[in-house]
Amino acid sequence: MSTKVLLLDGLSAAQIFTLRFGIAYVLLLIYSLTRKNFHLFASSLIDELLMLGLGITGGSLYFLTENTALNYTTTTNTSLIVCLCPLFAALLLSVFYKSERLNRTQAIGSLIAAVGVIIVVLNGRFVLHLSPKGDSLAFAACMCWAVYSLLMKPANQRYDVVFITRKVFFYGLASMIPYFAKYPEIPSIAVLTKPEVIWNLVFLGAVASLICFLVWNWLMKKLGVVTTTNYVYLNPVVTILFAWMILAEHITVYFLLGTAIILAGMYLADRKR
Repeated sequence: MSTKVLLLDGLSAAQIFTLRFGIAYVLLLIYSLTRKNFHLFASSLIDELLMLGLGITGGSLYFLTENTALNYTTTTNTSLIVCLCPLFAALLLSVFYKSERLNRTQAIGSLIAAVGVIIVVLNGRFVLHLSPKGDSLAFAACMCWAVYSLLMKPANQRYDVVFITRKVFFYGLASMIPYFAKYPEIPSIAVLTKPEVIWNLVFLGAVASLICFLVWNWLMKKLGVVTTTNYVYLNPVVTILFAWMILAEHITVYFLLGTAIILAGMYLADRKR
């Protein structure tokens, strides 16, 4: 909803991403400078390239592909494809890490949760308009997050969460330079000084980026990548609940049915045996 406000006020998706990540990076850098174990770079060039990969897949490329997809395909298509990223993340991780492979019960649970997501997103309107370009971009965003989850596993084994998240913000911003070199976009001062723009940017930077990325990366370290990524299935549920509370949108029987299926699937997917 904050992004929608900023888009309506005249900011582009690329500008919003850059400003929110910029706020998050500055705040986290200030905090990092107060820590005794502060270091600017990773301990090796390979690890620094790993951080670059995290910044691109979890930052610039993910947000650009997801937001650009909305220009060429429907919101429903984009939501469906992006919210199914736990399936792709689990498949990708199972290829590289035997310890992350799902057992039969977990695999069935993940598929059940995916069915629940489809029911919630479609909301009784079983009509999809295929758009090769837009749907491909949405799928690219989905794969970006799957690769981000894959790269996070070795990063978490060697570095603390604060350092990793700070590097994600830095390289997410740095990798936007080629984009702005080709498509120069400078927001006007009149837009940036609007109170609603300031407050929504602060929220997106300090909460939706800084706090949420820190918590998400920490959870992947503590719970494992697959378990944490499965909670993406709850995204459409939370979105609709907030739309109901704030925008007075209606709760349908499809939402209730889909939510019940998602919760049942996540329960099975979280079982170790």
